[in-house]
This record gives sequence, structure tokens and C-alpha cells, in this order.
Amino acid sequence: MIADSGQKARRLEEALLALDRLAVQRILTESGESGAPIEFLDRIVVPALERLGEGWESGKLALAQIYMGSRILEEAVSSVLPQGGLQRNGQPRLAIAILRDYHALGKRIVTSALRASSFELTDYGRMDVDELAARTINDGIDILLISTLMLPSALAVRQVKDRLDKSGNRVMIAVGGAPFRLDKQLWKEVGADAMGSNASEAIVIVTELAGRIS
Repeated sequence: MIADSGQKARRLEEALLALDRLAVQRILTESGESGAPIEFLDRIVVPALERLGEGWESGKLALAQIYMGSRILEEAVSSVLPQGGLQRNGQPRLAIAILRDYHALGKRIVTSALRASSFELTDYGRMDVDELAARTINDGIDILLISTLMLPSALAVRQVKDRLDKSGNRVMIAVGGAPFRLDKQLWKEVGADAMGSNASEAIVIVTELAGRIS
């Protein structure tokens, strides 16, 4: 199963680089028929996405390739991800955002996983540091999930954290994305409360952080 997932991840990466929408859809459809959507996305989509990010960081891929590939992938996964679940009572206020990057797939997967697990959360989309901090404060958010693809965006989480602290609001921050998977200590350096490597971990993290809120 692991070897098969690795092969599919490589096929998916190749299809994305070729901007082959039909091939991307076919790979996801085949994978979705053989297992739970969230699980196969973690095994196949996330590794392919990580390699694209590494390609950009090393200068082998252009930002336009990353952007177009991620848009194609985002459109394809919408057909296989669960759309919602039962609402939980007394849950904390949750929000999720992409910080600076032009990449929504990781956020899309996590959002769907949480909603399928009966968590309600607000999707802020893409924001810069100032507007994300301001929106979080104005909405009274308890737990903020931040997704990044590039290292500069990951480092900017510290700025969001500082602005939230200065406001006097206690907001817990959970981060995810390639930079945090590559550097296991980075989430601590930017002041986050937790880091998740995939959608399944995001559910566990949100549940744990929610338990800390009195």
C-alpha cells in the first residue's frame, strides 16, 4: 500500500507539472475508490505537493508552475472530499487562513477534514500579516490555523503571533505546511502552539487545543 501510494504521488506530481487536468482527476478518482478520502489525500496529495514546494525553493520550478498546478489540484480534490458533518456544541471559535502564499490546497484539505469531523470554522482565504491579525481579533477567534507553502511565509507567523499578543487576546495558533515539515522545530521558533503534518493530525490538534480553553 505504501509503495503504491508513492507511485501514485509521483504520477500526480508529473500530471501537475504537465498541467494535465484529466490525469490529475483520474488519479484522485482511482485513489478515492480504494480508501477514505482524507487518508489517501495525506498519502498521495501531500507528498506530491511537498515536492512541488521543494522544487520552487531549489529554483527548479517557477512560481507560475506551482500556482497553476495547485489550482488544478484544488479543483480536483473538491469532488472527493467530504463536505460537512454534525455541528458540535460549545466548540471554540476556529478560523483557517493561508498566510501570504498563493496556494489553497493544504487549507482546503484541512478545512474539509475538520468540517467532516463536526468542527465549524471560518475560512479566511489568503491574507497578509496585518489583515489576518486584525480579522482574528475582531472575530474573537480562539484557535487560528495557518497554512504556508514557502519559508518566508512560515517565518511571518511570528509577526502574526506578536500582533495578537500585543492586543491582549489569547489566540492559540496551529501551523502546517512544507516548511514546518522540513524543519521540525520551526513551529516553536515562530511562536505557534502546535504543528500538524496532515489533515488527520489537524483534527487531533484542534481537539487538544479546544480542551485547553476554559
